[in-house]
Amino acid sequence: MESVSKAPAAQWRHPVWSTARKSCVGTALGTSKLWFTTGSGIITEVFYPRIDIPQVRDLGFIIADDQGFWQELKTLPEPALELDDPQVPLPIIRHHHARFDFTIKVCADPDRDVLLIDFQLEGDSSLRPYLLCSARLGEDAENNRAWVGNWEGRKVLWAEQGPFGLALACRNAAGYAALERCSVGEVGASDLWQDFHEHGRMLWEYGEAGPGEVALAGQMPRQGTLALGLGSSKEAAATNAWSALANGFQATSSSYTDLWQAWHKKHPRPRNFASKLPNTAKTLYARSKNILKVHEDRTFPGALVASLSVPWGEASTSRGGYHLVWSRDLVESAGALVAMGATQEARQVLTYLISTQQTDGHWLQNQWLGGKPFWQGVQLDETGFPVLLAALLRQHDALEDIAVTDMVQRALHFIAHEGPVTGQDRWEEDGGVNTFTLAVAIAALVEGAELMGGKTAECALMLADYWNARLEDWTFVKDTDLARQYQVPGYFVRITPEDVLVQDGAKDEWVLIKNRAHDPHLPASEQVANDFLQLVRYGLRSAADPHIVASVRVMDALLKTDTPSGPVWHRYNGDGYGEHQDGSPFDGTGIGRGWPLLVGERGHYALAAGESALPYIEAMAAMTGKGGLLPEQIWEADPIPEKGLEPGHPSGSAMPLVWAHGEYIKLCHSFIKGEPVDRPAATWKRYQGKKPDIDYRLWRLRQRPRQLPAGQELRVLLRAPFTVHWGINGWQDVQDLHSEDWELGHVAILPLKPLSEGESVQFTIRWQESGDWIGENFHLDITGALA
Repeated sequence: MESVSKAPAAQWRHPVWSTARKSCVGTALGTSKLWFTTGSGIITEVFYPRIDIPQVRDLGFIIADDQGFWQELKTLPEPALELDDPQVPLPIIRHHHARFDFTIKVCADPDRDVLLIDFQLEGDSSLRPYLLCSARLGEDAENNRAWVGNWEGRKVLWAEQGPFGLALACRNAAGYAALERCSVGEVGASDLWQDFHEHGRMLWEYGEAGPGEVALAGQMPRQGTLALGLGSSKEAAATNAWSALANGFQATSSSYTDLWQAWHKKHPRPRNFASKLPNTAKTLYARSKNILKVHEDRTFPGALVASLSVPWGEASTSRGGYHLVWSRDLVESAGALVAMGATQEARQVLTYLISTQQTDGHWLQNQWLGGKPFWQGVQLDETGFPVLLAALLRQHDALEDIAVTDMVQRALHFIAHEGPVTGQDRWEEDGGVNTFTLAVAIAALVEGAELMGGKTAECALMLADYWNARLEDWTFVKDTDLARQYQVPGYFVRITPEDVLVQDGAKDEWVLIKNRAHDPHLPASEQVANDFLQLVRYGLRSAADPHIVASVRVMDALLKTDTPSGPVWHRYNGDGYGEHQDGSPFDGTGIGRGWPLLVGERGHYALAAGESALPYIEAMAAMTGKGGLLPEQIWEADPIPEKGLEPGHPSGSAMPLVWAHGEYIKLCHSFIKGEPVDRPAATWKRYQGKKPDIDYRLWRLRQRPRQLPAGQELRVLLRAPFTVHWGINGWQDVQDLHSEDWELGHVAILPLKPLSEGESVQFTIRWQESGDWIGENFHLDITGALA
């Protein structure tokens, strides 16, 4: 008899997410708009109708005998996970217990917004499986409602919140409705887990629950198929759920498999992969291709989220997690799409980026798929990356009719007037001058110049050459304690404060390290990262450049850790983004762990240095989880088995990290090709690893040189039209020079090359539009000519 009582409400709520350590992520390549993940042997978050909207926290199972024995599956040791075909994300999960074996197969229906779970319980005949689903409709844990219902004569579990509905239905092997005893409740108070915990069996049969964080539960047959349907109402979800069940798991999974195999056939692995890569590397390559495709949205084609996970989700209440779009991660992944021949997907990435560019030319730090901002920082590399993608597609004759000039013009204008300083580095922590960001910005200026031409190109190349020529002045330190310790002249630092543009002493200023319970108060000159490797990858410096070689020595000494899976690198010394020493989750502070992504970047440097990248490919392949996915971070300290932390294997951070899989794909292709496949062509052609030789100094309001080497000219670059009122040697020979419009800014070139050492120049500036003077005089001394 159907229950009509309402479940007791929870008195305290702390809604968290599921484990970030996913074993599989999947979606159907049909018309459905549903994505699923698995972790700890169960279904974890399910997303619908966009990849940034999780609707379920988890869907797990309890096996019980109704006599006091019960076992929740996700608390068992990690189960076996199989894929019949590594090219198809259709997981088969096998749980083993002394009294039973329980197997589930999971796939999304290509034609309906339904997740199908085929299940079979073997062993002790007294045991039955129970489902336990924690709904999180609309990503909202406070206002869900749930019911035990009956839809067209079949028992169903329902939930609704706002515009979303969920339905759970079950059929047996003969095709009949098979949900038996059912109940709904509130998590932590009246859900099935609490029922078993209190009574050792299912006694509660509540018919209604919420509003709140609700859970749905039901007893199932020993074998059958469960359908999780999602829709615009609970009735719509139920209709699709039973339609999928009527079709049957075998027919649905065959269609699912065919669509994935057809997609891979369109993007075959290069023939020489077979002879040059070991089997483990080839398997990860196939899965990495899947990861990129799975993480693409369908409402917004080209929008790939960073990960279908929430880092340390079991302890996190974050609304965003990593199911958001970062333009950096997106373009890094699009470079992998181009490398593997998926240019149609890469073009969609570019058109999506064009549509979400901000008015002033930059991109948001990160955003929901529709373009609404999440975090509010500004990172200069995220403005440069879309320009690099446009250039890469053009390089591969794949740009077709995409209109990029407006996007490029606005992006270059933003880079020109915000750079070389970034509000945040790529790790979203500190502002200043950073080598990775500068490498991307310089490359974007050069590639953008190729796309634009005219005065825009002249201005972009002037800036690119100047920033490239000043890299060491701004970001390289000499004769420090670290340099002496590692017996090198100096090294590139992680980031320098903005003041470095006007005074070299800024390198000794304190730079805050975030995510630490107690900041170590290290000056910029004592903080080291691997960000400078991008200078080599993009062709701004050669792998043999003495500054690079010295920096690699310090980087490897400070940031490298050897693990059973191979060497791994940390982001920078003193990093706090990772688990605590005891293995407890990152909670705003922690200890930075090793990143497989950085193994890929180190492998690209090895390739440029004439070494084999294969050891780095093999290390990344060994750092995957039991489902073969690459994590954001791996554990590199002593093992903590009770928390699933083993050296060389995934930590509790995001897994999979799409950027890491993209980096792996690019490293494989770069290894075969012998050079970085994402190296910007025009940038490499212009610099070929050599520091440019320039004959000018650039003067800007926040970048004011006080000295000018003899034989060089002074170029003044400002946002608006201006006039330079100037003279030499104490305001002699005074004259006015009007700026010219170079499209990215206004430029005036003072012809100072004839001046000799010991002379000087004085000037001030008047804005042409208002007639106002800037209110300050400026002075430069002419010094000895550069050698």
